[in-house]
Amino acid sequence: MPAKLLAVRTPPSSSRPSKQGSVGAKGSGGLDIPVARRTQMAKPKRRFRFRQSLLTASLLLAGTSGLIWLFRDPIQRQLAPPPVRGLNVRQGLDGRLLGHFPYPEARASDLVDAAPGIALHWEAAEKFLAMQRDAAADGVSLRLLSGFRSIQVQKHLFFDVGSERNQSAEQRARVSAPPGFSEHSTGYALDIGDGRNGGTNLSQSFEATPAFGWLAQNANRYHFSLSFPAGNPQGVNYEPWHWRFEGSAEALTLFEPAYRLAP
Repeated sequence: MPAKLLAVRTPPSSSRPSKQGSVGAKGSGGLDIPVARRTQMAKPKRRFRFRQSLLTASLLLAGTSGLIWLFRDPIQRQLAPPPVRGLNVRQGLDGRLLGHFPYPEARASDLVDAAPGIALHWEAAEKFLAMQRDAAADGVSLRLLSGFRSIQVQKHLFFDVGSERNQSAEQRARVSAPPGFSEHSTGYALDIGDGRNGGTNLSQSFEATPAFGWLAQNANRYHFSLSFPAGNPQGVNYEPWHWRFEGSAEALTLFEPAYRLAP
């Protein structure tokens, strides 16, 4: 008896596996891999691209930083203000010229006489005279040697006196500020001597006098600070006689840049 042929039924289209396949099903062409699994396999590629972009950006940043460091001097020269008239030097990026910060000239209406021929900003004058009286009560003589100096007077002291002494601009700047860069022009700075030891005036030997000793102990009470102590970061010579008043918001604002240089 001939063998019976078994008819193979083709399942209806609705029962055929979808192109997405089923979980755990085996097949060819990857169509049986679930959507969720295909999505998860794509993530490592995105992470790789992100890491590659991050590495590229880091290399570019490092290269740019290296170029800036290598050419920092030419770049700074381009960014700095133009050379000051009469001097073959430029201000630094922080505004300094040969170590000195720029300062405005005090208004004439703010100046008063603190000693014969010597004017100060009225706030500085008031505190200096009080300090002078209290020092006298302790047997110490504080003598006011210099106060406000106009930019024109400072120009003479820097250029003309420097020329007489055969000093270069850099050498002169260690002992006298260029015009427009002197604390004295603000009316807040003053030079103090010992009334009983005149030979120490405007000399580093002033630090050995009773006047300096008294100032070192008491000047802060009257809001006076030593402008150029030994080893100051501005590179100006040590001047134990040179003090500045910092007892107002205006004065603090003017002298604040100098404190940024403090080590």
